[in-house]
Order: sequence, then C-alpha cells, then structure tokens
Amino acid sequence: MGSYITPEGFRRLQEEAERLWRVERPRVTAQVADAAALGDRSENAEYIYGKKRLREIDGRLRFLQQKLDSLTIVSEPPARRDRIYFGAFVTVEEESGEGVEYRLVGPDESDPSRGLLSIESPLGRALMGKGEGDEVTVRRPRGDAAVVIAAIRYEG
Repeated sequence: MGSYITPEGFRRLQEEAERLWRVERPRVTAQVADAAALGDRSENAEYIYGKKRLREIDGRLRFLQQKLDSLTIVSEPPARRDRIYFGAFVTVEEESGEGVEYRLVGPDESDPSRGLLSIESPLGRALMGKGEGDEVTVRRPRGDAAVVIAAIRYEG
C-alpha cells in the first residue's frame, strides 16, 4: 500500500504530469530537433542541453506515474471527527500563545509554508489520534516544544 494523499494533492500531481507530457516535452523535443538540424551535435550546446532536459522530463514523468499508481486517495472524513486523523484541519496553540492551523496530509503534498503538514513529520505524528484540548510535546532539533490542540475540523 502506498502513501495517503488528498484529492487536491493527487490532482496537483496529475496536472504536473499532464503539463510535462503535453506542453514541456513537445516544446523541448522541437528545440532538440531544431538544434540537431544545425549540424555538428558534439559541440551544439542547445542540442546537448535539450537532450539532458528531455532525460530529466522523462525521469520525472516515470517517477510521477509510479507515484500516482501507488497513492491512496482519502476523500472521506473519518467516522470520529473529534480526533485528529489524515486530512484534518488542526489549530494548535503554540507556547507563544499564537494559534496556527495545519492540514494533515501525506508526505507527497507536504508544504509547511502553506499550512500542509505531513503525517510523517514530528508534529504530524504527535497530533495523530489526539483530541481538542490535548497537549502534545514535539521533539524538534532546537528542543522539545509543547502545543495545545485548540480545534479540529474536516471538510466534507
């Protein structure tokens, strides 16, 4: 079984693969063909760079296809909405008193700057299964930190 992902995260990966296949790859292929038509390929920087870029695009497409095939899309909220599980929007109160909202997502869509927190991160693991009002301690490289769970909500 693969990693979990939200429908939105799955759609973003699909869109990236689609863009690479339908836009980026044809554009680079045309550039390589144009560069090849110029003659000597051994000293043709555009040709060499284009071939390298095509290999990168093809590698990323293979990776995305394997990833998309192995992901489990979680679109329904859990039966118990008073506990933190995959897909939850969680507001935590940090030691400073500041409230911060995160959405618990899979590692393939994690982006802390956008509030998307991986369930495999230290904070994500500490929050799983907890409820409102619970205090959790998170091990961080700069020292342990305690947060209090202020709110839990799910879409859908």
